[in-house]
Amino acid sequence: MPYPESMIQLIDAFANLPGVGKRTAERFAMYILSATAEEVENFSRMLLKVNANIHSCRQCFNLSEDEICHVCSDPTRDHSVICVVQDPKDVIAVEKSGDFSGVYHVLMGALSPLEGIGPKDIRVKELLSRLKDENIREVVLATTSDTEGDATAAYLAKQLKVLPAIGGSASGGKIKVTRIAHGVPVGSSLEFVDKASLSRAFKHRQDVSG
Repeated sequence: MPYPESMIQLIDAFANLPGVGKRTAERFAMYILSATAEEVENFSRMLLKVNANIHSCRQCFNLSEDEICHVCSDPTRDHSVICVVQDPKDVIAVEKSGDFSGVYHVLMGALSPLEGIGPKDIRVKELLSRLKDENIREVVLATTSDTEGDATAAYLAKQLKVLPAIGGSASGGKIKVTRIAHGVPVGSSLEFVDKASLSRAFKHRQDVSG
C-alpha cells in the first residue's frame, strides 16, 4: 500500500537533503510520525530558528549568530595567522584537530572553470582586502586536496606573492604562505579527515611563498 500523500511529500522533502537516500528519508518520516506533538514542534522551531538566525560572519564568512563569529571575536586567538578553507564545515574540522589557534577565512567554494566558478564567485576579493588592511604574517591554505582545491590554493598562492608590491601586510612585511600537506589523502574533504591526520597536516604544512 502506498504512503498517504502527506507522508510522500515529507519523505521527498527529507530525500532532498544532501546524502539522504530514499530509505533513510522513509526512516526519518516514520520517526516524525511516531514522535510526540511537542517533539515535532520543538524540531520545527529549531529549524526555523537556525534558518532565521544563522548567517555568515561579516569578517571571515564562517557561520555565526552574531555579526562577528566567536573565532574572530576571540582575543586569545592569533589574529596574525589566517587559515583559508572552502566551506564553514571545514572550520569545524580544523577546530577539532586542536592544532590551529589563528583565525579563518571561508571562501564559500573553490575555483572550478568547468562549472563556471571563477575568482569573482568565491570570497577571494574579501581575503585580499583583509590581507592589505590587517596585520597578517601567515596565510595557511587549507583547501581540499582535489583538482578544484589544489587549483584554488595555487591561484591564491600566486595572488599572495604580489601583495608586498601593492602594500602587503599592515606591518609592511612579507606574508608567509603555507599549504597543508602531509596526512591529508588526495581528494579528501577536510570534514572526512581524521583528527590525527589533520593535526599532522597542520604541523607539517609547507611554505609556498616562493
